[in-house]
Amino acid sequence: MKRMTEQVTIVVFGASGDLAKRKLIPALYHLVAQNLLAEDVMLLGFARSSYDDQAFREMLFEGLREHMSSEHNGGSVDETLWEKFAQNIFYQSGKYDERKSFEALKQRLTELNKEGHGGKNLLFYLATPPEVFEPITDLLAEVGLAKSSAGAQEESDQGWKRIIIEKPFGRDLESAVSLNSHLLQRFDEDQIYRIDHYLGKETVQNILVFRFGNGIFEPIWNRNYVDHVQITVAESLGIGSRGGYYDQSGALRDMVQNHLMQLVALTAMEPPVAFDAKAVRDQKVNVMHSIRRLDPEMVKKTVVRAQYSQGTADGKALPGYLEIEGIAANSTTPTYVAWKLEIDNWRWKGVPFYIRTGKALPTKVSEINIVFRKPPLLLFEKLYDQVHLPSNVLTLRIQPNESISLNFDAKKPGPVVDVDSVQMNFAYSSSFGQEPADAYERLLLDAMLGDSTLFIRRDEIEVAWDRITTILDGWEAMDHEAQSKKGKKDPFRIPQYPAGTWGPEEADQLMKNDGHYWRNTK
Repeated sequence: MKRMTEQVTIVVFGASGDLAKRKLIPALYHLVAQNLLAEDVMLLGFARSSYDDQAFREMLFEGLREHMSSEHNGGSVDETLWEKFAQNIFYQSGKYDERKSFEALKQRLTELNKEGHGGKNLLFYLATPPEVFEPITDLLAEVGLAKSSAGAQEESDQGWKRIIIEKPFGRDLESAVSLNSHLLQRFDEDQIYRIDHYLGKETVQNILVFRFGNGIFEPIWNRNYVDHVQITVAESLGIGSRGGYYDQSGALRDMVQNHLMQLVALTAMEPPVAFDAKAVRDQKVNVMHSIRRLDPEMVKKTVVRAQYSQGTADGKALPGYLEIEGIAANSTTPTYVAWKLEIDNWRWKGVPFYIRTGKALPTKVSEINIVFRKPPLLLFEKLYDQVHLPSNVLTLRIQPNESISLNFDAKKPGPVVDVDSVQMNFAYSSSFGQEPADAYERLLLDAMLGDSTLFIRRDEIEVAWDRITTILDGWEAMDHEAQSKKGKKDPFRIPQYPAGTWGPEEADQLMKNDGHYWRNTK
């Protein structure tokens, strides 16, 4: 069923940045092309850079052309469609921490509305560094652009106001709680849309349909039939020129706390009572509460961290992480994390979830592997490699080439019993005749429609950070202990792995300890 937005004005803070050019504007353009946006949807960009309206439009158009060329196999922009869309694109220069700039922003919105652009509904998008989240929201509240006055009738007259906030949402539990408290003094929870673009990907959304909409799989999605689960989010690129930023974040904060924790929650959650925002997010939170908290000793045993060293990844020679400008020589910030995660509830007790993410790995891939238990009587075990007796594996590929496949055994044709592993495959592009839409298209549309199902609630953020912070605390204790033994002249080093490999030996050993092995994409 097609859903169309009502009249809305979108204000993008950080509008001259990379996210707006690469993701937000292309997403809005595609929504316009599908007739999913009201004709008078307006975009007002706000940033420190100096542009007038026309220069801003031209900058966005160049970004859109690059997007269409690279993402759509040399496709081109429909210039008639763009010109119609661009008539409702404007720009306002200002500072993120200056009241005068926000008063000018409010005045510009009023003037544009009088000229027939946009409408009374306001969607703010914070495509900015996290250090300006609080100043921006402070000033939106001060100039009267945050909450409506009071009462349902007044809100109806004034239109709704919503705010989308990009990650990182805090850097530990304390900072996440502080940011949430700050926001909730200026906006109501149902106005706040904390975005994780992974939740907009088709295969991620399809997890719920696949699990709860198919009588074949729903009954076996539990500890009785599942041996273990592997979730991999691998990147082939290194950190490039972002050394200073990345060294303050690392793989645990950058990827595990958000993307991987969300994938764990969707894979492991109980069926919601309805497919609506509250019911779905309630079940995700329940799963996160069931994730076992780790003490420092358990961190040593169940979490592996590492940094990539010099090597070749994705066909390019990469310097080691510690050789990059902006990285301290004694840095212990991980570019790779693997975690044997345990969920202490009725459905998953005793089923380990092995999750991993890393930079400079052999390929870019995100997937979930559900590894089923082997049959109790291995009639054909003599035909197999005794080290790796195969299991039935269900693979949900999130990127690239979004797909779902099931590995199972079959007899090869011939007079003797010879067994081989085969696959049943479903791919979005071949089954539906089109590539899945970009995640931002779905998420922007949902925010304009007021559907928060695929956005992250306050308690989700905080319980995820609670579990991640126990790992950070464990590492801090390990570093302090190790460094006190080594001394300042011989700094403590975390494990290394050559760029272009699948991670450190310690991560392989984490699996071998349980008789498992990582399912690496070739």
